[in-house]
Amino acid sequence: LKDIEFIDSYYYNKLELTRFDSNVGKYVGYTEFGVKNAERWNKDPSIIGAMRAQRETYCLNNVGID
Repeated sequence: LKDIEFIDSYYYNKLELTRFDSNVGKYVGYTEFGVKNAERWNKDPSIIGAMRAQRETYCLNNVGID
């Protein structure tokens, strides 16, 4: 179960702007706009806490289904 990874990516025009990776534990920006959003979201503990909880809520609950 430690290998399970939750990723939430934001794209615009097929270009990845920002990604939350549960292994990293924060947002990472890949464009100028994405970096600005990642910095803003990473400063908010409620957003980071909610995203970290998504791994358990979404991924771990669905492991045995497939």
